[in-house]
Amino acid sequence: MTPLNVSNSWQQLLLLHRAIAVIRSPRWEIGLAMAQAVAAGGIKLIEITWNSDRPEALISQLREELPDCQIGAGTILELQQLKEAIACGAEFIFCPHLNYTILEVAVNNYHIPLVPGALSPTEIVNAWQAGASAVKVFPIQVMGGANYLRSLQGPLGYIPLIPTGGVTPDNAKEMLTAGAIAVGLSSHLFPKSLVMSEDWHTITQRTQTLLASLPNREASRVQNSYPKTGI
Repeated sequence: MTPLNVSNSWQQLLLLHRAIAVIRSPRWEIGLAMAQAVAAGGIKLIEITWNSDRPEALISQLREELPDCQIGAGTILELQQLKEAIACGAEFIFCPHLNYTILEVAVNNYHIPLVPGALSPTEIVNAWQAGASAVKVFPIQVMGGANYLRSLQGPLGYIPLIPTGGVTPDNAKEMLTAGAIAVGLSSHLFPKSLVMSEDWHTITQRTQTLLASLPNREASRVQNSYPKTGI
C-alpha cells in the first residue's frame, strides 16, 4: 500500500466513525474494561496510550477481543516505541508532537497511519507536508476549542484535523461542525468517578449518547477533500 493509500484509507475511517476513544490506564485490567465499555457503546477507533500499564499486552488482547474495532497506540515519543507498538498489533499511531523520523518510518516503512500532534498553523502545515495521515490539534481547549478550528478552516481547510485535549461529549459535535474530521476523547469520556467505581454500563451509555449526537459525512469525499502534498 502506498503512503497516499494509507492516508486515504485512514481518513475514510475517520469520516465514517468520527470519534476516537483515548485510553490511559494505570492498570491493565482497567484499560481492558474501559475499551470493552466504549466498544459496547459503538466506538470503533480505540487508542491505547503508551504510558498505560502494559500497553503492548493490552493492544494485543484488544485486537483479539474486538475484531470490529481498530486498535491504535498513542503517546508514542520515540522510534523504538513505534516499533514496539507495531509489533504488538497497533493499527494506527498518535504522537503528541511532530518527529520527522517517526513519521517517515511509520508511513513509508510500515504503511501505518500516523497522526502527529501540532498546534500552530506552521506546525500543522509542516506535519501535513511531511506525510502525516491527519494532524492532531493538541491541546485544543487552551486555544479556544471550536473557535480555533473555525479560524484554521480558511487557510488550512484541506488538512484533516483531529482535536484532542479538552474534547467532551458536549462539545464534540461543535468540533466536527467547526471542521474537524474526527475527535479524540479521553478523560471526559471516562470520568474518574465512573472508572474508580467500575461503572462500565454508564460509560457505555455515555458512548452511545455521544455517537448519536455526531454528524455524519460521506466517506467518499475524502479523496477530493484532503489532497496530500507532502508525500
